[in-house]
Amino acid sequence: MDKARTDRREFVKAVAGAAAVSALARPSRAQVAGGAAPRIRFGVIGINHGHINGQVRAVQQGGGELVAFHAKEDDLAAAFAKAFPQAKRVADEREILEDPKLPLVVSASIPDERAPLGVRVMRHGKDFMVDKPGATSLEQLAEVRRVQKETRRIFSVLFSERLENRAVSRALELVKAGAIGRVLQVAGFGPHRVNAPSRPAWFWDKARFGGILCDIASHQADHFLSFTGSTRAEIVASQVGNLNHPDRPEFGDFGDVMWKGDRGTGYARVDWFTADGLATWGDGRVTVVGTDGHLEIRSNVDIGGRGVGSHLFLVDRKETRYVDSADQPLVYGERLVSDVLDRTETAMSQEHCFLATEMVLTAQAKAQPLRFV
Repeated sequence: MDKARTDRREFVKAVAGAAAVSALARPSRAQVAGGAAPRIRFGVIGINHGHINGQVRAVQQGGGELVAFHAKEDDLAAAFAKAFPQAKRVADEREILEDPKLPLVVSASIPDERAPLGVRVMRHGKDFMVDKPGATSLEQLAEVRRVQKETRRIFSVLFSERLENRAVSRALELVKAGAIGRVLQVAGFGPHRVNAPSRPAWFWDKARFGGILCDIASHQADHFLSFTGSTRAEIVASQVGNLNHPDRPEFGDFGDVMWKGDRGTGYARVDWFTADGLATWGDGRVTVVGTDGHLEIRSNVDIGGRGVGSHLFLVDRKETRYVDSADQPLVYGERLVSDVLDRTETAMSQEHCFLATEMVLTAQAKAQPLRFV
């Protein structure tokens, strides 16, 4: 099986196969009801990252019907239309923003375009679900917060390494049930494969993607808040370096951060150094230390022998065991659709979304340059 890549060239191939994958997905509530009308209809604006496939499927599995999309790039649009043929491509985003029958807009546009788009969406009276990072500067986040408070619309970031990872979802249940006692520390590791030849120009431009901590470490901030239950957090230290891409001066290929919350401490390391020998895009790990044990999540692969997939290991006062999470339900999409309809916060609290985003933006802004003399 080819190594997973998240880049523009591979996006076209990946999205072309999305329809087949969708057929295997867990049925939506609308499908379970026996062909009942969809719970909501929604549109897509911006498909520059392959994560858009999972975002769309999450809402579909929650009972949403994709009816329209807007994309500037013809190649990406052609592949997306093949994967989701029921959706009409529209020439102007206003056709989606001004459609009163579409209460939700989903996006995986270029990162620096996401927050401004979210502001336009909310000002049109619609809810917004976006790929991470949801903003690329603290100024963008401040504007999003202000408009969200004014409009009371939903601004939700799909942190896929929690919300679409079965082992992480199961681990959170175990932690909340007291399996390892009181959580003390969360350490997260997010290595990625760079696959340089196929990356678009914006990938290398810090002003467009926000920096490595802003981008990749969004997942680790979300993990930290979710496992510790912290509602406040501060950056203890952070650093970013360009250690192996001298021809890309605006790019950071390594970053790490220490943060502290009101209910735990944490560390995250992210990088673009996954070697080609790994069978997936990165050996992501999460370790959660508690007063009565610890657990480890191998998010994408168990290099110890179980192969590609998400894996969970638990150590408590009695034993060390592997926890099978294959049947763990993924409920974000269904809950988000319910939140759109009921004006609730069951998928993710708005403050959690904003705090995770603020953490990585602050870490990026405060990061010390990492250089080896």
